[in-house]
Amino acid sequence: MTTYQVFCKPFSRDVRASEIRRFHRWRLIKFVLLPFVGLSFGSFMATYLFSNAEAGPETAWGSIRPIAVLTMTLFLFAPLPASRAQDSSKASDADSAAIKQTFTDFYESFSHHDAHATAMTFAEDADFTNMRGIHRHGREEIEAWFANLFKGNLKSSNRTDIVRSIRFFTPQVATVDADTVITGTKMADGSEGPPRKGLMIATLTKQNGRWLISVFHEAEFPEPAATANRLTK
Repeated sequence: MTTYQVFCKPFSRDVRASEIRRFHRWRLIKFVLLPFVGLSFGSFMATYLFSNAEAGPETAWGSIRPIAVLTMTLFLFAPLPASRAQDSSKASDADSAAIKQTFTDFYESFSHHDAHATAMTFAEDADFTNMRGIHRHGREEIEAWFANLFKGNLKSSNRTDIVRSIRFFTPQVATVDADTVITGTKMADGSEGPPRKGLMIATLTKQNGRWLISVFHEAEFPEPAATANRLTK
């Protein structure tokens, strides 16, 4: 299934919701049910052993041996979710750093006006929608779009996208919000406009060990009326 199928087709919401539900069920079993069952059996074993102590240690132990074996097994496996959670946390930290690096690669390539390098931070079947609602699909169309921009009013521009938040839906899918600042935009009269600020909202997917932008949306914060008039003249 391609990234486009997962995020852009009509049935994509059902697929994504199913994955999220499965992920949360798995976490519920790991972190809640298994430790609870282990503690319950441990408590039951202790109570049962105490109540049969008068019958003699051998009789008492023989009667609860199956329960003891089951309880010990559960306690052996109960700590595993915590250790796995630590491993998962380490993996998330590494993935978060890799996602931030993808954003750095994007805005540095943008600032160097390298359309090909900019497009390479996108997935092959990515969807791109800019501040004015213009849409491009696929890496080839996205590269052509940036190449045209870098010949026009963004030929002297610089851009930064600072990651504000990352939310993982699965180990291979994350949504990211980033604060965008673009400077050096040329106005219609040839002068340089003020810094443009906005929000970049992207969905990234991990493909062959690399995080790539699969869905890209950006919104520009409103400028004062005088600046807006200069941009449209």
